[in-house]
Amino acid sequence: MSQVSDFNEYRQRMNATILAADNKVIKRFFNLDTNTYAPGALDVKTKEMLGLACSMVLRCDDCIKYHLGKCFEEKLTDEEIYEVFAIANIIGGSIVIPHFRRAVEYWEILKTEAVTPAPPHAEHAA
Repeated sequence: MSQVSDFNEYRQRMNATILAADNKVIKRFFNLDTNTYAPGALDVKTKEMLGLACSMVLRCDDCIKYHLGKCFEEKLTDEEIYEVFAIANIIGGSIVIPHFRRAVEYWEILKTEAVTPAPPHAEHAA
């Protein structure tokens, strides 16, 4: 499996487990998060760039991966993503650099996997 599919599958599985607990507050929080990134006065692309920059400044690697994936889906260019990285680094300072490195690595993996996707069901091979 790849770093991207590992991350996405884990996130999906754990979110299902969390939501199955049927806690009203947690469900409302998850819904608030979903609705925050829906199109509105700002488009989804802009909201995802904001989410990425904030996640980098807060140094949340899972959030960074999530927003990088969404930025990739929104077809950000390398130039756009590096401007987001620059904003996050200038706001967060040098402590953001390790997360920046991991973000660049994950962005490159997203691009590589889009060009050379794994064969279907390859993860189930013996």
